[in-house]
Amino acid sequence: MTTLEQSLQKHDFGHLRIVAQLWGVELRAAERKAACTELSEKLTNSVLNAEVTEALPSETRRALDSLSQNQGRILWGAFTREFGKIREFGAGKRDREKPYLTPISAAETLFYRALLARAFFDTPSGAQEFAYIPDDLFAIIRKEKQLNTPVQELGHLARPEERTHIILANDHILDDLTTSLAAKRLGWEKPPLPLETSPRFVRDLGLAAHLISDESIQTDAVKAHLKQDRAKALAQLMRIWRESESLNELRQMPTIICEGEWINPILDTREAIFGFLAQVPRGKWWSLKTFIADIKEKHPDFQRKAGEYDAWFIRRTEDDAPLRGFEYWDEVEGALIRYFITGVLFWLGSVDLASAKKDGGITAFRFRGKNENLVIARQQHRRSNSQDSQKETASQKDARSDVKIVVTSSGQITISRFAPRVARYQISRFGEWEKSKNPDEYKYQITPFSLERAKAQALKISHLLGLLKKFADSKIPPTLERALRRWEISGTEARVETLSVLRLSKPEDLSRLRESKAGRFLGEVLSPTRVVVKAGASQKIMSALIEMGIFMKDESPLNPPIFKSKNRGSTE
Repeated sequence: MTTLEQSLQKHDFGHLRIVAQLWGVELRAAERKAACTELSEKLTNSVLNAEVTEALPSETRRALDSLSQNQGRILWGAFTREFGKIREFGAGKRDREKPYLTPISAAETLFYRALLARAFFDTPSGAQEFAYIPDDLFAIIRKEKQLNTPVQELGHLARPEERTHIILANDHILDDLTTSLAAKRLGWEKPPLPLETSPRFVRDLGLAAHLISDESIQTDAVKAHLKQDRAKALAQLMRIWRESESLNELRQMPTIICEGEWINPILDTREAIFGFLAQVPRGKWWSLKTFIADIKEKHPDFQRKAGEYDAWFIRRTEDDAPLRGFEYWDEVEGALIRYFITGVLFWLGSVDLASAKKDGGITAFRFRGKNENLVIARQQHRRSNSQDSQKETASQKDARSDVKIVVTSSGQITISRFAPRVARYQISRFGEWEKSKNPDEYKYQITPFSLERAKAQALKISHLLGLLKKFADSKIPPTLERALRRWEISGTEARVETLSVLRLSKPEDLSRLRESKAGRFLGEVLSPTRVVVKAGASQKIMSALIEMGIFMKDESPLNPPIFKSKNRGSTE
């Protein structure tokens, strides 16, 4: 932070008297250091500041506004090219010629009023010289501008054709987060089934909410999250995202790759976009294209300042092309705003989206009312031709009340997404995950493998039976309960195996083979002329039979015939 007092310390006492004169304040201090402190206190008075800045000539005010719109800093060369140079004077010549009374440029006018300073600051590409407004003065100027500048809408209402196909907001982020947490609890890097929302965003949100770490599940935090009702859980995720400094939307975007050690201002950028969105009327369909275009025209540097357009190393994912310079604003800042609205805000249930064509790109968005219901069936908010209907249909109401967990005698468990999330999280650890035709249901199949996996995680059959008795819509089928309890005692008692069987035409040939060195590759004898061949031993048996004068044809589905001549032995 570079304050006004720090900036003034670069100047001699005569320069400080000039600043005081132009601001119309009396300077009582008799030496330079004390004068810097005194001036700093007086010039940071908001009332006096407003009087001085309002009295500036129009071109000088434009220069100040330009600095303000660029977060108070512009590269020195770029600023002086547009707003003029500052003449170099020694103290004696300055006091004789008094250039501050007849400034030659807007830059010089600001300079002698201490509204403009000059210094080197670190950037990702090294130290660069900037024109800047001291930070404490900048805070006052920005606040005053916000209070006195009438709100101007960015963009305009969407045309009817831009909102032909509507996608209502939803709360599926809660279901996807539950799925991801359950998968991580099972030790999987990612869920075996696709998510409705972005896997990267779901993971980053779980980290920001301290539900997971890089290594494991945070059990207590997960339990508390899953037990919350859906509305409170979604609101909490929204708050966590908005306040998080680790969730980096720019680096989540799939269309670009960010490289290097530069750091983008996550919170500042997020709040800037929220500031733009605050100008969009609630409940009205708004054109996404014109909204982004107006931000580019009026507030292009909300994320990157001058100099950073070339310093940030960003590549296009599609063809690895570098995106350096302001000419790629649409592919970086423009794409970020689009991702912010059509991605994050949609996933968190804040905006409805619309497109001009079915399955086409998003062309319009609308902020939802605070009390509108988000817990709707997935098939109900898919892209549709319905216009601005906000009423719940009968099927939506049925979907919200459908909280069933159904268990069949064959061990298949079907869980509605409207069932308690904590129930699905726990039950999913006992079954194999299967794809469901109904997007509002999750299916799990109990198998010996899934039970062994649960056992390895110290889960017991009694845990599963307790969960099903607590949450299932009906009683557990008695045959399934008996099978589960029997498995807990005896384990897997029946198996289906695929075997290779050698069939010979004469019993004596089988006896000779069993007594040979290849006998160790044979398994159970099934009949005088049939015997099981151990897995992977067909070639060994074939070689031994040839030595006995017998050709063998391998008829196993995985092995094409090797010998096509007449033979006396075969595997089946």
